[in-house]
Amino acid sequence: MITRKKENDIRDFFLHDNRALLVEGARQTGKTFSIRRVGKECFDTFVEINFYEQPDALALFKNFTSAKDILMRLSTLTKKELKPGKTLIFFDEVQECREIVTAVKFLVDEGSFRYVLSGSLLGVELKDIKSVPVGYLKVMQMYPLDMEEFAGAIGIGRNVIDSLRQSYDTHTAVDSFIHERMLEMTRLYLIIGGMPAAVQKFIDSNNLRAVAEIQRDIVALYRRDISKYDPGRKLNIAEIFDLIPSELNAKNKRFILKNLNEKARFSRYEDSFLWLKDAGVAIPTYNVEEPRIPLLLSKQRNLFKLFLNDVGLLASMYAGNIQQLLLRNETAINNGSIYENLVAQELYAHGLAGYSNSLYYFNSKKQGELDFVVEYEGSILPIEVKSGKDYHRHNALSGVMSNQEYSISRAFTLCQGNVEAVGNIIYLPIYMVMFIRHDTQKTSDDTYKFDLTGLACSMN
Repeated sequence: MITRKKENDIRDFFLHDNRALLVEGARQTGKTFSIRRVGKECFDTFVEINFYEQPDALALFKNFTSAKDILMRLSTLTKKELKPGKTLIFFDEVQECREIVTAVKFLVDEGSFRYVLSGSLLGVELKDIKSVPVGYLKVMQMYPLDMEEFAGAIGIGRNVIDSLRQSYDTHTAVDSFIHERMLEMTRLYLIIGGMPAAVQKFIDSNNLRAVAEIQRDIVALYRRDISKYDPGRKLNIAEIFDLIPSELNAKNKRFILKNLNEKARFSRYEDSFLWLKDAGVAIPTYNVEEPRIPLLLSKQRNLFKLFLNDVGLLASMYAGNIQQLLLRNETAINNGSIYENLVAQELYAHGLAGYSNSLYYFNSKKQGELDFVVEYEGSILPIEVKSGKDYHRHNALSGVMSNQEYSISRAFTLCQGNVEAVGNIIYLPIYMVMFIRHDTQKTSDDTYKFDLTGLACSMN
């Protein structure tokens, strides 16, 4: 059975927070399934309204006058008894009903029931809504299964993951047998990715051809979304989407506008790139002028790589028998782009994109290129991704690490070798990207008391 870490967050929210919950993310990432599973577990009554499958439900929020008015209308759509304090009402596909976001404030204030919302393309459809109910709505992001979730889904034991985590924390080598098996699992993840339907199909059948059919269906669904939800720019967006695999396979993996149009200007296409990001389909990774905190200040928005939201979908978009070649770890194919896509989606899902919701890389003519630079534990962490055997060669990384102006204390090289520390460069097996995340268990004292000596009002 596929278990999602986000389900623990949803469960914890229902137990400790009285606001409404909005779960957003790209299509086919498992939002609806997780909400149903946790909702039915935590509440006596679970009511689901799907605005796509039940278009008549849109009338619930047309010209409503109060929460009581909405609930009265809702009672005509469901045969279930709505029990105060024991009922969760799930509004799905809310991109079809923009009014719901404004109505949530009134429903939460009324207080009889709990509410959860979900949908796809919410970053596109709801971004310009002015009446987002701040203080009444908590937003959670759902992504494809990350590598740790995938490992659990295919049967790798929790004890194995815990031992790998200990090796990551202590920089000690992994048992050679486990290391080789985990590299095999990584190659399998490159092919299957983290879309729940694809993962479940593999679990049920072990048939990679059947998995590929599901992936092609998801890609086709994304293309239909592009044509349906932004008809004015659909040709630009579709062109960009279809170019992602070939652009990542190029030498520097940077998205080149002239491949769209010789006379293309970034200002003309920028909204189309942002549409793919806001829809959760693509992960832009921007160049920075310097690897310094905060990275956002040196972001170059017209220089970027564009990764797909799921590495399995990316692999399915390449022609040929790439799945078997990846499984056999063939050196004849250029798999660097696929490995980088894996790392990008892991860093993104683990919150390393920060409040700006952007990943970064560093490239300069003098010093070369670093695949990723992230803000990690209060400092800049360069991350290199090496799919081949010659992973100790990294001139750009060595140059940046020796530059005293940057004050970078350590770097990670993700590779197919075992754990190894050489100076301030830590070599980690590629599968250990699953552990690069902000440690929510660490606590810090963020209190600050301002000294009012000589400034406080005198009572005399």
